[in-house]
Amino acid sequence: MAAVLAAGALAAYVVHRLHQDADIRGSTTTEFVTTQAAPPPPPRTWPWPMYGYSINRTRSVQIPLRPPFRVAWRYQAGSLVEFPPAVGFHRLFFATNKGTFTAISARTGKRAWKYASNRCVSASPAIGPHAHGTVYEAFLNRPPCNAQSGGHGEDGEVIAFSGGTGKIHWRHRIGPSESSPLLVGARLYVGDWNGDVWAFDANHGRVLWRRHVAHAAIKGALAYASGRLYVGAYDGHVYCLSMGGALVWRASAQPRIFGTARFYSTPALAYGRVFVGSTDGKVYAFGATTGNRLWSHSTGGYVYASPAVWRQLVLVGSYGGRFYALDAGTGEPHWTFEAHGPISGSATVVDGVVYFSTLSQKGLKNGRTYALAAGTGKLLWTFPDGKYTPVVAEQGRLFLVGYQVVYGMVPKR
Repeated sequence: MAAVLAAGALAAYVVHRLHQDADIRGSTTTEFVTTQAAPPPPPRTWPWPMYGYSINRTRSVQIPLRPPFRVAWRYQAGSLVEFPPAVGFHRLFFATNKGTFTAISARTGKRAWKYASNRCVSASPAIGPHAHGTVYEAFLNRPPCNAQSGGHGEDGEVIAFSGGTGKIHWRHRIGPSESSPLLVGARLYVGDWNGDVWAFDANHGRVLWRRHVAHAAIKGALAYASGRLYVGAYDGHVYCLSMGGALVWRASAQPRIFGTARFYSTPALAYGRVFVGSTDGKVYAFGATTGNRLWSHSTGGYVYASPAVWRQLVLVGSYGGRFYALDAGTGEPHWTFEAHGPISGSATVVDGVVYFSTLSQKGLKNGRTYALAAGTGKLLWTFPDGKYTPVVAEQGRLFLVGYQVVYGMVPKR
């Protein structure tokens, strides 16, 4: 009997592995648009206005700025900086995991103002023009940070701050949120742990609509393209909504025999497709119009990271310790890079160089930041600090996010 049970367990494991490895190969002729117009660039006042740089969250910018770099200043944040700053008005705006929201000078790193929320924070802010400059941030529950609110509780907040002084323009209670705000025109969109998506009047904080989308937490941020909103959830689905909050389609990860797939990754939208990572270890491409599952590619570990998209490559790392450049049409690897440590945060492309960080690495207390040629995977530069999403940039300066330190960097001469 024991032998039969053992044989059955082995067979189930083999089927499970085969099922996991059954990647879907995509096509460059099906729902693949290479002639679509690029989203309008952010105003020049805001060099890096939100998480992922643009409203379609492609995390790629063409600023003439290449490694190697030297450190011009350091800001000691005091605790983990998990999500990168937004940059505007000659300042960096970011939060620590322990709830301190801070504005510092982009030129010197000196603090301009800070706000102690007494909440946990795992999101980047967004910058908008209201009242000569407003910064929006989403906040989680009060510590302990991983505590789930009972029922459909509203124990988080969205707060709109004056970029100049830190004065609060408006605030609104929502579910605990680690959804980096999306600002499209005068509307602000966030998701929360209750599975709700909220739309606010960004100027005055009025709720425009609230949609209960998922029967699980929404932890990633929303992305926008062509009049539609896209977001993943912990129920294993990716959702497409109209600007009025109506459900357009719902797509899912590949079925699994054991376990569940969850979407923490923020979607990146390009070429008429939705690119997103999943905790089932795969990167997916869905049709932006239809929700059709177009391709999937296994990475050997959780994919919490949000993909960067550059010149028909989808650039993303996983907990398996390898970084991938996948063909946006087929999902097949163009190149890979062994990073020797788990990759949780999202990559950024600046001037054809892709930056990412490992969570940890042998010989380092923290992780390491890598800079690779985006087209070939050639190693160009490394820095002995990093943890999650490593860099944002403005003209002439790179801002690197370490574990508890933010660095202002300039090119070496």
